[in-house]
Amino acid sequence: MSTTSAVSAPLVKDGAPSSAAATAKRAARRRTALVWAGRIGLAAFVIGGWQAFTTWGIVDPFFFGQPSGIAKRLVDLFRHGTEFGSFYSNIWTTIQEALAGFALGAVAGVIFGVALGQSRFLADVLGPYIKVVNAIPRIVLGSIFIVAFGIGVLPKILLAAVLVFFIVFFNAFQGVREVDRNILANAKVLGASQAQIIRHVTVPSALTWIIASLHSAFGFAIVGALVGEVLGAQSGLGLVIKTAQNQFDPNGVFATMLVISVIVLGAEWLISKLEHRLLSWRPPAPTEANSL
Repeated sequence: MSTTSAVSAPLVKDGAPSSAAATAKRAARRRTALVWAGRIGLAAFVIGGWQAFTTWGIVDPFFFGQPSGIAKRLVDLFRHGTEFGSFYSNIWTTIQEALAGFALGAVAGVIFGVALGQSRFLADVLGPYIKVVNAIPRIVLGSIFIVAFGIGVLPKILLAAVLVFFIVFFNAFQGVREVDRNILANAKVLGASQAQIIRHVTVPSALTWIIASLHSAFGFAIVGALVGEVLGAQSGLGLVIKTAQNQFDPNGVFATMLVISVIVLGAEWLISKLEHRLLSWRPPAPTEANSL
């Protein structure tokens, strides 16, 4: 009798955590299913309403396009291309410009943000100039870049880099300023050099801020590339949009915007994967823990 009780008691104890974990997994799957159902339902509601309103004449499709027309125009673009070459080549041109601008702006933003966050002297000297450049309208910078460097790829890369730089810079700068001073003091007491402190303390502590800025930075890199292409280019999605606009083709504009949205969402997914890998040491936030 006592032997049976002694054997069954651990089973109950061992089974309780297992049951709780299974319940948590089912709840997580249920929540994921509900989220995707909500997303699909919202998309169906918006697209269906758009199609219905334009079909019934409540909304003029000449100005706002039509989902069915956008789908046909998108297929036509992929099949027959544009006046400036295949649609694939235009997509690749914009992606190249955005990626190069994103990389250049992000690296420069991190370097300047960490440097100025570490040195109050540099921050006081360069701060006003950074604010002045940040206050210049980006479209003006785009025009200056095109006048100086022509209508090739370089002006788009520079404009995208400028847009990315300030987003990453201010986040990196603030992230460095938020580093725990006690940790910095302990590292200095233990004999760490300035380079070691930056590598092992400052940058890892500011990494959350930096990665957070990258989520929106790539979208701005795409914007910079597109604005540069609209101002003057030989190919690219911005030129496709500008041409469709000049030809009163809203379906072409929306079709190209749809492709841009897919590109940005793909980049966002990759950045999320990078964030998960680089910040795997970070304990989950309460909201993240509750969703598990």
